[in-house]
Amino acid sequence: MKINIGDKVRFLNSTGGGTVTAFHGKNQVLVEDENGFDVPVLTAECIVVGEADRRMENKEPEPYKPVAVQKETKQPEKEKFIFVETPQGERLNVSLAFLPTDPKSFMQSAFETYFVNESNYWLFINYMNGSNNSWTSRFNGWIEPDTKIFIEEFEKSELIDYERICIQIIALKKDKPFSLKNPASIELRLDTVKFYKLHCFTKNDFFDEDALIFPLITNDTPEKQMLVTASEIQEAMYEKKDFKPEAKQMQKPEKKPDTLEIDLHINQLLDTASGMGNTEILDYQLSKFQEVMKAQKGKKGQKVVFIHGKGEGVLRTAIEKELKTTYKSCCRFQDASFREYGFGATMVIFF
Repeated sequence: MKINIGDKVRFLNSTGGGTVTAFHGKNQVLVEDENGFDVPVLTAECIVVGEADRRMENKEPEPYKPVAVQKETKQPEKEKFIFVETPQGERLNVSLAFLPTDPKSFMQSAFETYFVNESNYWLFINYMNGSNNSWTSRFNGWIEPDTKIFIEEFEKSELIDYERICIQIIALKKDKPFSLKNPASIELRLDTVKFYKLHCFTKNDFFDEDALIFPLITNDTPEKQMLVTASEIQEAMYEKKDFKPEAKQMQKPEKKPDTLEIDLHINQLLDTASGMGNTEILDYQLSKFQEVMKAQKGKKGQKVVFIHGKGEGVLRTAIEKELKTTYKSCCRFQDASFREYGFGATMVIFF
C-alpha cells in the first residue's frame, strides 16, 4: 500500500508507530511517535492502519451564508516536547548500540544499529565501514540532543563487513551560543565474536532490551582519535630530534615473528554452538580465518598454523581454495608438522 503524509502507521519489526510527517530519502519516511519524536523508518517496515483525511480535496465549496460575528477563540496548540539542557549534557557522551531483532532465536537473529546521544548538542554523524583501503558511508545525518536514532538492520551473515568501522562526528547547538567541541573521527575494529555470545548483550540505560554498547566519546574524549593534530606532529618531531639511542639499542638484532596457532574448531571459537547448523558453523570458521589472514597480510616471514581437524575435509578444502585464489600473491602454504598437529593443520607463510 502506498504511504502518504498524514497516514497513521505501525512498525512491522518493532513496537510502536505514529503519524507520517515527511519522506526521508527514497525508501524512508519520518514517523512522529507518541512522544513527539520524528523517527526515520524504512517504508517496507511500515503498515498503514489509518489513512490521512483527504475527503476535502475535491469537495465543492458551500455557498456563502452570513453569520453573526463572534469573538475569535484561540485553539489550544498541540503539546510539543521541550528539551531541557542539563549540566552533565555539556560534555559529549556518544555510543554505538546493537540489538538482536529476535533474542529468542539469537544464533539466527539479525541486528539493529542505533546511535545514542547523551548530550545537549546536535550531532552530525557520518557512519562508515571499511574494506581494503576504501570506506563506504552507511548513514549520514543529524541526531537531536539527548536521544537515540535507528540507523539500519543487517543480517548475521553480513558481520564481516562490520569488523572495521569509522564514525565522524561534529557537535553544535542550533540558534544559541555553545562551547566549541573538536570534530572527532573514531575508527573501531569490532570484535564480531561478541555477536555470537548472548551474554555480551547486557542491560543498559538506553533500551528496554539487552544491547551491545560501544562507547565512541566519553566526557568529550573520543575512544580513538584517528586524525593527528599539527601540535602533536610538532611535539613528536621535537622528541625524535632530542632522542639519542644507546649503542646497545642500535645493535639489537631484529626479532623474528613467532608462529601463531589458530584453532578453528567451533568449540574453541564460541562458548556454545547450540542452534547453529553445519553451514552457519562453516561460515563462522571461515570468517575467523579471513580475519586472521587480513591482520597478518604484509608481515614478511610470519607463520600461521590453522588447526582445522581432519573430519570430512570441508573446512580444509575451503581454506585451501581461499589460499590458492584470494591470498596467492602474499603467502604460500603447506601441511603443518605431522608430529605436532597430525593431519589436521595447515601452515601459512607470508612473504
